[in-house]
Amino acid sequence: MAEVGTILLAAGLGTRFGPEPKLLAPIDGKALVCHAAEAALAAGPRPVVAVLGAHAEAVRAALAGLDLMLIENPDFRAGLATSLRAGLAALPRSCGAAVVVLGDMPRVSAAHIDRLAAAFAEAAREPAAVVPVQDGRRGNPVLLNLRRLADDIARLTGDRGAGPLLRGRPDILEIPGDAATALDIDTPGALRALGPA
Repeated sequence: MAEVGTILLAAGLGTRFGPEPKLLAPIDGKALVCHAAEAALAAGPRPVVAVLGAHAEAVRAALAGLDLMLIENPDFRAGLATSLRAGLAALPRSCGAAVVVLGDMPRVSAAHIDRLAAAFAEAAREPAAVVPVQDGRRGNPVLLNLRRLADDIARLTGDRGAGPLLRGRPDILEIPGDAATALDIDTPGALRALGPA
């Protein structure tokens, strides 16, 4: 069975959020990005590679003291695909799969991440990806099987994650998601509406 690592995507500009760095917005007493980082570190898959880009120094400072492998994506302005590729390139070669966690999903927990890894490990036939689904819609985080998807990921461009690669594939394992796997914070209004954990 493939070793599973984690990629935390924390490089985006967050333009819909406004001029303030979205990932540094305070929620429940800490920066938004810290919630995703702490969930990733509380889960099993290792290492956890955090990809920085926009506001890299400030995000690095917010994540100080956490056991993350921090890398910078100099091409972050070209879109999320470049950050995904940068994170995957930083994983040890022994990692045949990776859970991709978005830095703006504050309600994702270690349990969500561990469920993806467990479903992958227990599948009768190794899937190309494991994806949470809530009300018929795929959410995040997702687990990507790098042995199946590496070539496709290498060709990804723009501000898209692996979603387009997975669409229509018969070898995707869907597992139950919940409100947390469907919630990302894109605007100040969404942050205000969140309420305490």
